[in-house]
Amino acid sequence: MLTPRLLICTFVHIITSIMLRHFNKMQTPEFKSNLAADARGSNRSLFTLLAGLIALAAVTGSVRAGTVVVPNGSFESPETSYADPAMDAWQKAPEPAWYMGGGGFPWDQFLGQFLNTTNGSPTHIDNIEGRQGAFLFAQPDVSIFQDYNSVSGTNSVPTHEFNARFEVGNAYALKVGLIGGGGGMSNGVPLQISLYYRDAGNNKVTVAATTITNTAELFPNNTHFVDFQARTPFVRTGDAWAGQNIGIELASTVGFDLNGGYWDLDNVRLETVPAPVLTAWGVTNGQFRFTLESEPGRWEILACTNSALPSANWTSLETITNLTGSVSFTDTNTAAGNRFYQARQAP
Repeated sequence: MLTPRLLICTFVHIITSIMLRHFNKMQTPEFKSNLAADARGSNRSLFTLLAGLIALAAVTGSVRAGTVVVPNGSFESPETSYADPAMDAWQKAPEPAWYMGGGGFPWDQFLGQFLNTTNGSPTHIDNIEGRQGAFLFAQPDVSIFQDYNSVSGTNSVPTHEFNARFEVGNAYALKVGLIGGGGGMSNGVPLQISLYYRDAGNNKVTVAATTITNTAELFPNNTHFVDFQARTPFVRTGDAWAGQNIGIELASTVGFDLNGGYWDLDNVRLETVPAPVLTAWGVTNGQFRFTLESEPGRWEILACTNSALPSANWTSLETITNLTGSVSFTDTNTAAGNRFYQARQAP
């Protein structure tokens, strides 16, 4: 997944003003002598100087994920004394034509909220968020969703309570706690969690989705939620979803061959991950260095002499692992001349 380009040549207008301000200083023998001692090659030296000056104007704080509030994300409202189909904030998918009344079993009751059992009970869920969770039957077309215009419960109009948007420069991670296997569910039953936006025709358009398949290995018990996530790429200017309202959907995608049983759901979270940045640029013994501030993970460092080239034409220098949110990188090629740098997430 490619991040927005992290180019050392940003803030061009700042470069121009700083170059003019420091022009006289750059002509002194003392400055030229110190510069020659610190870096190899005039092009490399000037490039490094400008990169260092730009760093004074760059944001140097660590990149950290933020949290977007998901209304009723832990299914606490309304309160129930056992189990109930009522759910605040979430809209249920409408009854499909094939259901034809369900022989008297209301479609609405395939989804709802339940109260966790007391501590010490053999069915007590040990890591539930709050006191309640949600149940979702493994039947075709059963789902809950919410976005800016969704209508929940007995409401007749949207509350617009969930008003998050896909902002340029961020990636988004939807995280959900799940328990599979309920009610004799078969192995191989799928459930999908997804992020979407609505197009001009009000259709849901998926931006990121993850399918979770029930197995005994994945869900060895019914007393502990397992976390799963769906994550978007970093939003770019020009993406169809840039600036659009975010939608969340949790959906049974089972067919009629495996339908039956139910899922437990809890703790629906939405996190924003800002695009990584390169900071603390400088030169040591003629080698250019910088610090990558990003979320933890593996990152590929690429370089190129022409920033306009597509990423496929950039040279991969190294794959590094960021464990803490900040990791240093040094380009040991002292004869490279002017280069642009880019970081992208590695598999």
